[in-house]
Amino acid sequence: MSILQKAKNYVEILFKDKLSSVYFYHNFIHTAYTVNKAEEIMKNTPVSEEDQEKVLVALWFHDTGYIECALNHEERSVEVMKAFLQQENYPENYITDIEKLILATKINYEPQNLLEKIVKDADFSHFAGHDYNDISDALRKEWELTNVKCFSNEEWNAGNLDMLKNKHTFYTDYAKENWEPLKKKNIKKIEKKLEKEEEKKEDKKENSEGKKDKEKSDRSVDTLFRVTLNNHTRLSDIADSKANILLSVNAVIISVCLSVLVPKLDTPKNAHLILPSFILLLSSVLTIVFAILSTKPNVTKTTFTANDIVNRKVNLLFFGNFHQMLFDDYHNAMKDLIKDRDYIYDSMVKDLYYLGKVLDRKYKLLSITYKVFMAGIIISVLSFGFAFLSL
Repeated sequence: MSILQKAKNYVEILFKDKLSSVYFYHNFIHTAYTVNKAEEIMKNTPVSEEDQEKVLVALWFHDTGYIECALNHEERSVEVMKAFLQQENYPENYITDIEKLILATKINYEPQNLLEKIVKDADFSHFAGHDYNDISDALRKEWELTNVKCFSNEEWNAGNLDMLKNKHTFYTDYAKENWEPLKKKNIKKIEKKLEKEEEKKEDKKENSEGKKDKEKSDRSVDTLFRVTLNNHTRLSDIADSKANILLSVNAVIISVCLSVLVPKLDTPKNAHLILPSFILLLSSVLTIVFAILSTKPNVTKTTFTANDIVNRKVNLLFFGNFHQMLFDDYHNAMKDLIKDRDYIYDSMVKDLYYLGKVLDRKYKLLSITYKVFMAGIIISVLSFGFAFLSL
């Protein structure tokens, strides 16, 4: 297993076991996202393989300090990284290089070299993301729950605008060319939000205190559902991406075996290769089967009566339910749902729960897939080695 795979597994388990659930933004999803963005930059930037590895290891560990505290988390992240790499017997100069890259993610730090620029751009790549609003809401919710600060819509939008427009800049050529235009689009969206907030101020200057509290509460709940559902969807996408990689790799293995290796097995002098070849093909087939099962859609369909709809026992937001309804019936039922906020939240809770069940099944199958693939490769290599040594 490569150091990058070890680092990923270590951080994933660390966040799962020790990171508080209040960190809606600084979590494994953000970490994996920054790693992917760094890989995107380095595919289009001349960087040596060793330096690529240093950048990715640094990004896997750059937010691990949050398991203890958000304050000075970069220094705490360095400590976690050092303990990990020292256990893996990496030299001190290698560890020092990665320490500098982690500390380069500090918000006010000015990068001094190309690797620090890559790390910096990857960490702030969400500024150019299509889902920037959702990511921003996740950070806002995290700061509220960790008692950093609570913001009004106007304060939050103004702060975001100031950050994107005046305080942040991309450093690598790739980010400047490809991400800067997307960041400018997000700036325009924030400016429109501020304009709308200003219009609302002019239209309604006074509201009762009770109504304000209710609106804040509803907004927090809406943000909670949106961010949580978005995180689950992104986790599902990550799982599907991993399964697709395994499908592609094993399809190539099978193609090579069938076209190059198998035709040579009918020769008596190659008889010792039959068993290793069979083991390799079998492991690849099993890996493909489990990878397909992990990505296979699993849609549950529920039968219900008209009384169930009246009594609000049906989740009208799930297509597996409403696809069998007539449009007029569905239209009337949705009108009732829209009027009742509790009914909406109940439906969203059901959606979230069953999406979680699907994710649980998907990741269990994906875990089996990786184990089958790893075991198959190891046994195949050992079998080929034994076959050659026994000649």
